[in-house]
Amino acid sequence: RYYINYKLMKKLLKQYVQQTQIGGKDCEQVLKEFSRILDDQIERIVLFLLQQQGHLSRRIEELGAQRAAIMQQVDTSRVFQLREDYREVGRDLVKLLRFVDMNATGLRKILKKFDKRFGYKFTDYYVTTRSNHPYSQLQQVFKQVGIVAVAGALSRNLAYLEHEHRGSFLSIYDNPSVVLQDPIIDQVNHAVQKLTHATSFMQYLGQHALIVQDDTPSGSEDNVDDESYHFMSLMLNLVNTFLYMVNTYIIVPTADDYSVSLGAAATVCGIIIGSMAVAQVFSSVYFSAWSNRSYFRPLVFSSIMLFSGNLLYALAYDLNSLTVLLIGRILCGLGSARAVNRRYISDCVPLKIRLQASAGFVSASALGMACGPGLAGFLQTKFTIYSLTFNQSTLPGWVMSIAWLLYLVWLWFSFKEPEHFAKAAAEAAARTSQPSESGHQESANLEEGLAQPLLLGSEERLDDNSEDNDDEDAKSSHEPATSFASAYKLLTPSVKVQLLIYFMLKYAMEILLSESSVVTTYYFNWDTSAVAIFLAILGLTVLPVNAIVGSYVTNWFEDRQILLASEIMVLIGIIMSFRYTPHYSIPQYVSSALITFVFAEVLEGVNLSLLSRVMSSRLSRGTYNGGLLSTEAGTLARVVADATITAAGYLGTDMLLNVTLLPPLVITIVSIVATFCTYNTLY
Repeated sequence: RYYINYKLMKKLLKQYVQQTQIGGKDCEQVLKEFSRILDDQIERIVLFLLQQQGHLSRRIEELGAQRAAIMQQVDTSRVFQLREDYREVGRDLVKLLRFVDMNATGLRKILKKFDKRFGYKFTDYYVTTRSNHPYSQLQQVFKQVGIVAVAGALSRNLAYLEHEHRGSFLSIYDNPSVVLQDPIIDQVNHAVQKLTHATSFMQYLGQHALIVQDDTPSGSEDNVDDESYHFMSLMLNLVNTFLYMVNTYIIVPTADDYSVSLGAAATVCGIIIGSMAVAQVFSSVYFSAWSNRSYFRPLVFSSIMLFSGNLLYALAYDLNSLTVLLIGRILCGLGSARAVNRRYISDCVPLKIRLQASAGFVSASALGMACGPGLAGFLQTKFTIYSLTFNQSTLPGWVMSIAWLLYLVWLWFSFKEPEHFAKAAAEAAARTSQPSESGHQESANLEEGLAQPLLLGSEERLDDNSEDNDDEDAKSSHEPATSFASAYKLLTPSVKVQLLIYFMLKYAMEILLSESSVVTTYYFNWDTSAVAIFLAILGLTVLPVNAIVGSYVTNWFEDRQILLASEIMVLIGIIMSFRYTPHYSIPQYVSSALITFVFAEVLEGVNLSLLSRVMSSRLSRGTYNGGLLSTEAGTLARVVADATITAAGYLGTDMLLNVTLLPPLVITIVSIVATFCTYNTLY
């Protein structure tokens, strides 16, 4: 009875819609009445929460007295029992944390539903007036300090119990980096982090992959067991990710020289680099759909396409054909299997190591992004074998074609196709009967006037975009999107803004990277090696920056605060990049590039973290999932950015820099304004 009565509030919301339509009440009156009802709901949650905190605190205090008495007698059996008593308190604390999290989810959903039904910024009003008040009960739900204090007391006492038993007098404060290895404490810490949005480097890095983590309380509920998990198959997916990113960026330092050698303008490098992204727009969709049935076959197809594409890229020089070169890059884009790599981690890696695998996916991408240009810097040579030219332009193609051929052989003999495809259908059929039975019981309880918990199980999660009709088909309201059109209908304003931000940051980064060779050659006379070193250094900043943000910054500030600050810094970096005087200096270019790139990386992490929280649960699975939408947004940004570079080249190289910076400048300003408009919904 202490949960938010979500069903009652949905019914009231439906009544308010009907009353406003017939003129019985105006929007202002509805806003005040619904605010008062929501205040009552929150107060009931908070008072129960405080009561339970006091109860847990008393239990910990009583156990502390027992601990002092036991340690004087050094009774091993009683020490073991006391440890179990502390763990029982921990289990109850986890339940309380989940209680708070469920109610926080209910509050978010009902506020979004109100805005959707009335087209009125109720969330903006309610969050602003309630969260900033000195007696805010809303903050008790979303930023609960008391529960964290109870969790700290539990951790400290369990640690003392273990250390004293070993004859040590160290406390948890003496060595903060050493975490008490206890399954209950792990569950408590995970629940506290989820509630307070505190994070760690590993979690922050894993968020970049947009692989939604299940809220499973224990390993028993994981749908991937340790026996079916195949480590080598995971490694092959990560290597595929690494090689693809190397393949994407290895040509950036030399693409302008290659286009000139084929009789085109240097700025055609934008089309050469972007043609791979154009193909990826389409390959992301069919690879995502293909991964519903297999992982091995799409990875084999990917390797063959990339081998063929790089071979054509290398042969284009001797054939003196820009067309062959572009076809080669398009084939490379058609081999982009990042959707398969991401999906494999989500579906085939056990929950206990899924976070590490997600972080590995992002690390492999970052490492590939840095190694690509760096490798190009070592390929500064020229020789001929059997009329085939090997130089700085063609060697990236030859090297990558050999790499993909070796990868294909490794894949063919080492990859193990997961067994869950056949099992999934049977398990789904077994589960379909359960939700309908629980739905009838839930409906009966509602008619008897009983308030229902918000979340009873993973099969009964409420969806942001489900209709209010009581006779709605529950199954269809939880099904994943089946097309881009149905996925688009699930996008709330908050999700759209986050996708716009993702588009913006990828656009700004692509402009910076793709035109770097042309700009630095024109203004600073940099050779290919200098450009390669510069791009490699930019790529190497990814992991250190993410480590700082993930380990420290996200624990000091809210994600939405970091998001807005990063957008502003990206804007500053873009403004600094413009050429205002005839003399354009290296310090100006390098400093502005670093600011733009580094804060775009920071922005990507918090953007995808917020996107995973504000998007509908129906976008966390299926072919047209949130990962695919973000990939498409980022890929389209790269396509548009590279096309902009080539188009601006017709105005002259001296105009290239300023002309190509104008679109990201405008888009960044628009994204900042949009963030301000949806700021209070990003919590």
